[in-house]
Amino acid sequence: MGMLSGTTWVSEAQAVEMAHNSKIPLLYSTSENAIGWIAKNLGFTGIPQKIELFKNKAKFRRLVHPMFPDFFFKEVLTSELRALNVAQIPMPFIIKPTVGFFSMGVRKVSGIEEWAGTVDSIYSEIEQVKGLYPNEVFDIESFIIEQVIEGDEFAIDAYYNAAGDPVVLDILHHTFASEADVSDRVYSTSKEIIEANLMEFTHFVGEIGEMSGVKNFPVHIELRRRKDGLLLPIEVNPMRFGGWCSTPDLAYHAYGINPYQYFVEQRQPNWTELLADKENLLFSVIVLENSTGISSSQILAFEKNKLLARFEKTLEFRPIDYSKYPVFGFLFAETRRENFEELSYILKSDLKEFIELIP
Repeated sequence: MGMLSGTTWVSEAQAVEMAHNSKIPLLYSTSENAIGWIAKNLGFTGIPQKIELFKNKAKFRRLVHPMFPDFFFKEVLTSELRALNVAQIPMPFIIKPTVGFFSMGVRKVSGIEEWAGTVDSIYSEIEQVKGLYPNEVFDIESFIIEQVIEGDEFAIDAYYNAAGDPVVLDILHHTFASEADVSDRVYSTSKEIIEANLMEFTHFVGEIGEMSGVKNFPVHIELRRRKDGLLLPIEVNPMRFGGWCSTPDLAYHAYGINPYQYFVEQRQPNWTELLADKENLLFSVIVLENSTGISSSQILAFEKNKLLARFEKTLEFRPIDYSKYPVFGFLFAETRRENFEELSYILKSDLKEFIELIP
């Protein structure tokens, strides 16, 4: 399984016993599918309650409301979406599952005339992804409506140590194809991105930690910086770094660090050393979600080589079974800043050019 030499495997019963014997258990899961097991077996640790505080976006908004008292949000049952009077909701707004994952069910609504079509597309997507993930990961019972947060978007992989202090392991800029784009297509990290944001973002992560009281706790945080400089959280994903092991593995490709090991060993990156020879380079993870509009049942193959030919330096291509998940794969790439066009191109592509259809 590619585990480090000397890794010790334990049974579920042993894991529970280890948690009992630890004052503040050190827990990381590469998959949110483990949330159900944690809730069932580790309730005595308080970890399930902390996970729920972040995983449930309505609870998270209530948690940080004292920091952002003017921020509008509203939770709505999925069954009541069609009947919702959107004329009473400030526009534009974002609607997404209260408990969600991977941009599934996320939509931006800019006008009342868009609402009926938005609800139709949400219901359609729910049918497509129903059963892919446990309810603890993706729950279709309710949605949260939030005001649009303008500004540059970033993602942070971090953890709170045994004292509750924040340790930032990577900072990524989330690039979009347009204002209407809500996809996870391109995330990039660089020397310039880290140096420009490390101090401010570490303080921000610390504020959230103080409000939630978490310790020995990994998080993947998404936020935006408004034009006036205010940082606003989009969401905090608990118990893990970026989904599908994407962003933490990018940190390894970019800077040679193992974020999982840093968390377990409570280490802090020496950014001066790590960034020493990284000028004018962008390291990106490209999420190749099926944006073709074509059902996977009609696709014979994803043409990987045709895709890779468009990039100057591929670090890794990680294929995904697109017949089971709405993703063709993940591409890790190194790009000279002056060649940003290759990232712009893939941002705007619907990926139809890279698939072969069944005759």
